Amino acid sequence: MNIYVGNLSFEATESDIENAFGEFGDVASVSIIKDRDTGRSRGFAFVEMRDGGAGQEAIAGLNDQQIAGRPVTVNEARPRENRNGGGGRGRW
Repeated sequence: MNIYVGNLSFEATESDIENAFGEFGDVASVSIIKDRDTGRSRGFAFVEMRDGGAGQEAIAGLNDQQIAGRPVTVNEARPRENRNGGGGRGRW
């Protein structure tokens, strides 16, 4: 199960997140999303949990709870929306 973690402290580490989610079940991966130019956290992450039931428990147990000193928003990740290129001039 893929889980979105928002409102994440910029100081939070993947280890902080893995420890919090690990209390609910086996964590397959943690990925803090970083700005491509600065390398700084963008304030959200994705957690992949091996078991869907444990993932639902983690969502219920960690939503609005603190990780690295900040209350986080936790919910099931939605598929990324298809974005059109936009922003520039099209070819004539």
